[in-house]
Amino acid sequence: MRNTEKSRLAFDEAKQYMPGGVNSPVRSFANVGGNPLFIARAQGSKIYDIDGNEYIDYVGSWGPMIVGHAHPQVVGALQEAVTHGTSYGAPTLLETELAKLVKNIYPSIEVIRMVNSGTEATMSALRLARGYTGRDKIVKFIGCYHGHSDSLLVSAGSGMATFGVPSSPGVTGGTAADTIAVPYNNENAIRTVMEYDGEHIAAVIVEPVAGNMGLVLPRQGYLSLLRELTEKHGALLIFDEVMCGFRASLGGAQAAYGIRPDLTCLGKIIGGGLPVAAYGGRREIMEYISPAGPVYQAGTLSGNPLAMTAGIETLRILTAESKEGKADYSRELTIKTKDLLLGWQRAAKDAGVPICAHQAGSMFGIFFIDRDVYDYDDAVSADQDAFRIWFETMLDEGIYLAPSQFETTFLSGAHTDEDIARTIAAAKKAFAAVKAKRS
Repeated sequence: MRNTEKSRLAFDEAKQYMPGGVNSPVRSFANVGGNPLFIARAQGSKIYDIDGNEYIDYVGSWGPMIVGHAHPQVVGALQEAVTHGTSYGAPTLLETELAKLVKNIYPSIEVIRMVNSGTEATMSALRLARGYTGRDKIVKFIGCYHGHSDSLLVSAGSGMATFGVPSSPGVTGGTAADTIAVPYNNENAIRTVMEYDGEHIAAVIVEPVAGNMGLVLPRQGYLSLLRELTEKHGALLIFDEVMCGFRASLGGAQAAYGIRPDLTCLGKIIGGGLPVAAYGGRREIMEYISPAGPVYQAGTLSGNPLAMTAGIETLRILTAESKEGKADYSRELTIKTKDLLLGWQRAAKDAGVPICAHQAGSMFGIFFIDRDVYDYDDAVSADQDAFRIWFETMLDEGIYLAPSQFETTFLSGAHTDEDIARTIAAAKKAFAAVKAKRS
């Protein structure tokens, strides 16, 4: 076992000053037991803990590090930018430059507003949808996560598709009552809701590729159905691509599946590792946002010059013309991810451990289950104890994965063929450990 004593002591101290010792719950390793690693630095495809251990990183700060940690082009630009100041609270050319880059990749985004987090983006997009349509209700899907604003922290009530009930203390029943929770990938449920209450629904918000119940792909035709139903009933379709943006494909899930949403929420990658998110869409809708329109939303640090700089450089790397006849950046990442996942699948089969493996571009994940996973109920029925054994073994082999079966893992352009080979070799040991525990 690796020596992580310094991390253990650091966690004990952190718990005296922060709730649960962390600033975001999943970092606590609560789903896998043990103590979280405290990271000292990162470079390329690797992270290093305060005990000096090296790990091949497939978390990538939960998705943003698509070009790898501390990419020289991003770091160099940030070093130059910080000498000019860290925040102005005033417009800069950088904001327009990043907006242009995003618009060129996402044609559905005609006008964009920068914010600081995915939660801000989705919260603001929903307020805009309500203001634009004059309606109160929204539809979300069970298992899809859109941040921690009150109206989205709901679970389903009884029945196949019902008004939401609070899933966190502090969320009022009145707030949750305007949110309708529907099973993901269930055509009958969304048809029922839209037929029954469509005239009162402002928006349907969805992770088009679900990444917060583990990686779950949309069934064939499901996203097209959402587009059809929202158009029929005058509701807006909001794609939350905070996670799958630039990863399901360069143009996100909307490009991969050929769907044009009314509004899109982006994050993670457009900040290049710094806190940035955005929402945008059709001009006629976005011009309802203050100061152009009556729907208020603001942010002191929105469009921060350092964050804009990191985002600009990251998107420049992703969209740079391919060299030496190689495929484009996103295509190469997709191929590498497929190679890694195929290696895992072969290792699991050889060990006699059933898994369900999903991939969307450079996003990937597995469930310890012997059938396909299409929704939240499928995901939570997977074997959590098997995942814990798998996670612990992989970590001890120097592979850093998301510490929950309900989180997605990510590949970066910094991952090498050697990294992938090492990871597959570790997976063989990890699946063997799962098999041994089950025997």
